[in-house]
Amino acid sequence: MRAITYFARMIRPILQLPDPVLRKVSTPVQKIDAEIKKLIEDMFETMYDAPGVGLAAVQIGVTKRVVTIDATRGDDEKKPMVFINPEIISASDEKDSKEEGCLSIAEFYEEVERPSEVKVRYMDEKGKTHEIEADGLLARALQHEIDHLNGVLFIDHISKLKRDRVTKKFTKVAKANKRAAIVG
Repeated sequence: MRAITYFARMIRPILQLPDPVLRKVSTPVQKIDAEIKKLIEDMFETMYDAPGVGLAAVQIGVTKRVVTIDATRGDDEKKPMVFINPEIISASDEKDSKEEGCLSIAEFYEEVERPSEVKVRYMDEKGKTHEIEADGLLARALQHEIDHLNGVLFIDHISKLKRDRVTKKFTKVAKANKRAAIVG
């Protein structure tokens, strides 16, 4: 008889700018084991709770190349997708500009220009390699989350002036929160 392990799902804290972990390059997943499967479950719980379209493991402090995405909208049936060790293997020359936000830069949105279509190679949670051609919101989410795995934030795609302003603001908030925690 085989023992079955059940993990309690857990909503994990999402790191916020200027946390230096967000700038770390994530390492490839070597083996898809119970720890990685638990990470994926927690990432979906955290992403849906936030709520967000995508989440990279580094955003919850785990520097592994794992991304969860659900690009469905509103009352549409959920389509959770897992991308392990994702890499963009091609991108269209055509670009589009859309407003982006990030769970790690709460309540800040800005127009970002990205390729309108991408082709991504990745592994699923069973270790099988796939390629997906994506456009629209899925293409944007994949690019955004793969950037996270490379230590890149969406604000790195906007003007230096705007980036410096938002970084300064979030650094000030983080310092104030740290002082409040020490006093409190």
